[in-house]
Amino acid sequence: MSKQVSVVVPAYNESAAVASVVQELRAMLRKNDINAEIVVVDDGSTDDTARSARQAGARVIRHRSNRGYGAALKTGIAAATHAVVAITDADGTYPAGHLPELFRELEHADMVVGARIGRNVRIPLIRRPAKWALNRLANYVTGAEIPDLNSGLRVFRRDIVMQYFPVLPDQFSWTTTITMAMHCDKYAVLYHPIDYRARTGKSKIVPWDAGSFAILILRTAMLFRPLRVFVPVVVLCLAFGLGKMGVDLLVKGDPNISASALLGMMSALLILLIGMLGDALATRLGRLNPNAVVGVKPTEYIESDEGQG
Repeated sequence: MSKQVSVVVPAYNESAAVASVVQELRAMLRKNDINAEIVVVDDGSTDDTARSARQAGARVIRHRSNRGYGAALKTGIAAATHAVVAITDADGTYPAGHLPELFRELEHADMVVGARIGRNVRIPLIRRPAKWALNRLANYVTGAEIPDLNSGLRVFRRDIVMQYFPVLPDQFSWTTTITMAMHCDKYAVLYHPIDYRARTGKSKIVPWDAGSFAILILRTAMLFRPLRVFVPVVVLCLAFGLGKMGVDLLVKGDPNISASALLGMMSALLILLIGMLGDALATRLGRLNPNAVVGVKPTEYIESDEGQG
């Protein structure tokens, strides 16, 4: 297990829970003899989130305005001082006691995700159908079995994740994107079953965010595996063209192929060529810029005086 780690906690209006989260983390780290810093990124909160986190012993970084969950994570990861980084939420949903197990498994992986498939998982029923559908789509794009696409509890190697900063979004879809990106690039991603508690306070995710997540998955596929998007469209166009040609020749007895059949087959060819070009560009860009790191400008956040112990 790494003894030098940074724990990043993004927080927006979480004054009701952030102090207990920091205290739970400190107790766990002390019990397991892990030398760690706890970095709470206050994403422009309008309550006492920053003060509560600082009084609990965390290092606090404050955004001047609310920029999003992903932006807060990028700020915290960029400011972290250790090569191994863990992230967790400030709402008390993820038990800190799972982190030592995740740190141990990181010795054999590039990222270890706390998959919410343990015995005690409190995910609202209304979210489960959308989560299942999004997981199936992500599994198809990456070609991997992903038990939890967007878990907010995970540990990883800082330098590997920072190379994806240019494509990682500033919103809740940050975890979804990094999971898919690392799978597509064949990094070693492991999943460890964890429990998941009911959150303290009101969730900031709304039902229609599922549509945004689906679009994001397709966008990520276009960046890393474009053929996974183009090939099904090619198959549909080709099936239409061939089917229409069969109807023309066999059913109608017309020796001439109709314009709609030709359009279907030509569309299939053009879309396939565009997909192959996109796949070549994705592969080429990955090779040309394998270690692209975009940091966070100092003017984008304020580091508060902290009293971490």
